[in-house]
Amino acid sequence: MSRRRQRGFLKPKNLGKTFGRFLKYISDYKLQLIIVGVAILSSSGANIVGVYLLKPIINEYIVPFIGSKNPDLTGFIRMILLLGIIYLTGILGTYTYSRLMLNISTGTLKRLRVDMFTHMEKLPVKFFDTHTHGELMSRFTNDIDALREMISNGIPNIFNSTITVVGVFIMMLILSPLLTILVVFMLVLMLFTVRKIGGRSAMYFMKQQEALGKVNGYIEEMIEGQKVVKVFNREEKIKDGFEELNETLRAASTSAHTFAGILMPIMGNLSYVQYAITAAAGAIMAVNGIIDIGTIGSFLQYTRSFSHPITQISQQMNSILNALAGLERIFEILDQEPEEDAGSAELVYAQKDRDGMITEASEPTGMWAWKIKNGDGTVSYIELKGDVRLENVTFGYVENKTVLKGVSLYAKPGQKIAFVGSTGAGKTTVTNLINRFYDVPDGKIKYDGIDINQIKKSDLRRSMAMVLQDTHLFTGTVMDNIRYGRLDATDQECIQAAKLANAHSFIMHLPEGYNTLIHADGSNLSQGQRQLLAIARAAVANPPVLILDEATSSIDTRTEALIQKGMDKLMEGRTVFVIAHRLSTVRNADAIMVIENGEIIERGNHDDLMALKGRYYQLYTGMLELA
Repeated sequence: MSRRRQRGFLKPKNLGKTFGRFLKYISDYKLQLIIVGVAILSSSGANIVGVYLLKPIINEYIVPFIGSKNPDLTGFIRMILLLGIIYLTGILGTYTYSRLMLNISTGTLKRLRVDMFTHMEKLPVKFFDTHTHGELMSRFTNDIDALREMISNGIPNIFNSTITVVGVFIMMLILSPLLTILVVFMLVLMLFTVRKIGGRSAMYFMKQQEALGKVNGYIEEMIEGQKVVKVFNREEKIKDGFEELNETLRAASTSAHTFAGILMPIMGNLSYVQYAITAAAGAIMAVNGIIDIGTIGSFLQYTRSFSHPITQISQQMNSILNALAGLERIFEILDQEPEEDAGSAELVYAQKDRDGMITEASEPTGMWAWKIKNGDGTVSYIELKGDVRLENVTFGYVENKTVLKGVSLYAKPGQKIAFVGSTGAGKTTVTNLINRFYDVPDGKIKYDGIDINQIKKSDLRRSMAMVLQDTHLFTGTVMDNIRYGRLDATDQECIQAAKLANAHSFIMHLPEGYNTLIHADGSNLSQGQRQLLAIARAAVANPPVLILDEATSSIDTRTEALIQKGMDKLMEGRTVFVIAHRLSTVRNADAIMVIENGEIIERGNHDDLMALKGRYYQLYTGMLELA
């Protein structure tokens, strides 16, 4: 995603709109923000007033004391105490606004994270198909961290520095307009230096970040691919590649930190030069009676606190723009249209009376029904059986690229329908549409005679279970991951589901059995074991419709034979859609659909298709490679 950059820093596309939305988020802390404003004023004001008090202290007490043997220190002590009270007030103000801004930042970021996560849960599958995991995670990490720094430090420092610069400049003008002109001239020279050196530093920091990303990506890729590297003896080759990337990172880092490192010493030395020139000019003016010693003392102290806040404002503005650019990326997610769901039909517990009339039940009865709200305000119930029909469905993930072309098929309750065909033919797309991960623009899909667009998505998906080729396990115990299929399932039901999937045996050999902790998406399990847990998860859900997308692809043929009986039990009385490349797993299907280029070119059971000696026959006998 393109972003405008200014000297290596990200800038938001629409600064005003983004900052306006940001203000709405922190508007919940109006009272605290008012207190913060008062605290910043007291902090800056204390420093400004404290420096100005040096003038009367020097002129009225210190200078008269010179040569005096028994000076009266009463007034002097009173002024020192007053100065101490002023600076203590400033310290209290600094602590107050720092503490409150920390509270405001954590509260605001908590709300942003909750809003973003909650909204992401409402987004359609298409959004996640078109955005990488790393891209989405960076919103929760990098962008949130930049925003935390902006709220807790950047914004208060900007206001504090601005008030200090304005106040100090006014006081310098009051004390000596002539010396103020000299200070401003030196300040322009210092800002020019910051602009030149800071710009080069930022450019190299940007190159450093790009090089660091390449180095980290290379390291991650090579660590994951170590087996392949060793098999082909490519150790020296990848070392050369790493050294090249690492040298680029070293060069960029050296340049970036060189310019960043010399900036502050140069600024410090220039400030000393400015101080010396101002002191010399002030001394000449004092000798000629143009200015008094107290004024020079206060003015010189103001010069020390004038240039630093300006430099800080320049640095903070870049980080604030960078943070607002990250906030804009967060708002882009919040602005994504949530998944549409105009369905009204609900899935409810049901029961039949003596006359066969279906009524709603308040507790599980082993029977489900679709609750349909009629136009006249009445409700009707249709028993959930698992009758799924596609009628002339045409679909494409992107415009002008059709994946399915006029597909029609039906699956009667309890039937096992298999899809076979080449990779990319459209097999998985059919199951994605049945789940309403994507909506059908042309054609209809009916579930128990109801258009699935009329069924609430959550209820539709609750009536189905899927076992995907790429199994995802969550951090938690084995039992927790099986129970994910149905959260109210008992331990015994989960164990029964594991036995059905033939997972019980390997689970009992784990260190803690069903209480064994799974982490890192099941990295401590084999791919086949992970898939067995996914099958058990589907079994405990006990849905009327089951979708198996290469469910046994990572299971060896011996294990597959062992679980086939269990799978047959799992599929009994259920409508099952099976996607398989291993054709031996679909021989007992009631109907096999051969899909090529988004069209069903053959359909029938195994014997019918073998007798036809068409595409399925070629696939099954190995005359045609499936992929």
